[in-house]
Amino acid sequence: MHYSFATIWRIPAPLPPVWEAIFTVDQWPTWWKSLEKAILLEPSKRSDGVGALRRLTFKGRLLYRMTFETRVTKVNLFARMESQVTGECEGTGIWTLALEKESPQGRLTVVRYDWNVRTTKPWMNLTAPLAWPLFRWNHDEVMRQGGEGLTRHLTQR
Repeated sequence: MHYSFATIWRIPAPLPPVWEAIFTVDQWPTWWKSLEKAILLEPSKRSDGVGALRRLTFKGRLLYRMTFETRVTKVNLFARMESQVTGECEGTGIWTLALEKESPQGRLTVVRYDWNVRTTKPWMNLTAPLAWPLFRWNHDEVMRQGGEGLTRHLTQR
């Protein structure tokens, strides 16, 4: 089954530290509660990180885990990072960052994550016609925890 999700985080921090936190995938488990593991399988041979391959394992509120490999395919420094995903889900993940104009709270960085994948787990595909609202809720919870964790991580620095 194919899923297409868009998540927006408004992080109360300047763009450079937000970018650094998103770009430094190996550190995500320190602030993203739902991410159990981030394992570097192949380091990038480039300074922009393109080509790096990692295995990520997420566990949301439901009783299943999703493990997949993600290879960075494109980076526009401080603006965009794209990855190709394979494993228990296949497709693309795209992080887009932009500094929002000054707001009453101060500087805000807007982070958008577009997740366009299809699941490869047979049980998920079999149950998807009925369970997709639960899968969506679980994804939204994982992403909510990520946004909250990133905000805590950056404001405690």
